[in-house]
Amino acid sequence: MHVRAVATATTALMGATVLFLPTSPAQASGASGSPLVVAHRGASAYAPENTLAAVDKAAKMGFRWVENDVQRTKDGELVVLHDASLARTTNVEEVFPGRAPWNVRDFTAAEIARLDAGSWFGSRYAGARVPTLKQYMNRVSRNHQKLVLEIKNPALYPGIERETLKVLSNEGWLSPARLRSSLVVQSFSADTVRTVHQLRPGVKTAFLGTPALTDLPEYTTFADQINASYTTISRGYVAAVQAFDGPHGKPMEILTWTVDDADNARRVAGYGVDGIITNKPDVVREATEG
Repeated sequence: MHVRAVATATTALMGATVLFLPTSPAQASGASGSPLVVAHRGASAYAPENTLAAVDKAAKMGFRWVENDVQRTKDGELVVLHDASLARTTNVEEVFPGRAPWNVRDFTAAEIARLDAGSWFGSRYAGARVPTLKQYMNRVSRNHQKLVLEIKNPALYPGIERETLKVLSNEGWLSPARLRSSLVVQSFSADTVRTVHQLRPGVKTAFLGTPALTDLPEYTTFADQINASYTTISRGYVAAVQAFDGPHGKPMEILTWTVDDADNARRVAGYGVDGIITNKPDVVREATEG
């Protein structure tokens, strides 16, 4: 932990002026010190979320970082989908009408591969499919992009942490070069983040949420980032997080989600966040790079 960490955290808790902190590594990667912009579920305001089309759209818009969600099928395939149910973003109710509530874990990979994951968003995306994690990683690699990968609903899928790391390894994403600058694995489950860190200590990890400042020392043992909702953070909270060193001996970072308008983008950038996760990366980029 930095020597200033205790003082900073204490000051933030008291609501007083927070000590000035230097620019973190993630901030430095943006233009002129602006926050890193991460395309949430791909450029999901402009293409169906978590599809290859959304990854490609983000690439065409010039965004190097994308975010996705990973779940597991009945027969053990990892697929990229946000919800535990297929109903919102596919035509599963039409294809398999008698199988409510259409949970991912109740369908095989072959069955999910039949579904249309694009028409709900717009007719031009009709026929888009739910990608497997392998397919998704290949597309991200082809586009020379980087990834914030969320392990979704881990309580539903025992062992998904190890399985996710296996796919990442098989696709070349656990190489030293990728681990240095191209991959973050995150989850709302602290146990999952801790497990990923224990299985592959070299992987950069993030906890999704806003832990109490008094709990941050525990998170520093397994999480490099605290990725919090923009509605839950303040300048003081951001500074307090960044005052700690994470498990790799570097200052902890904080990314915030899901910011889709210019005013809130400028506000959280003013807090000094390291990155902004957004469905509208172009809006955030314009607001924060000016």
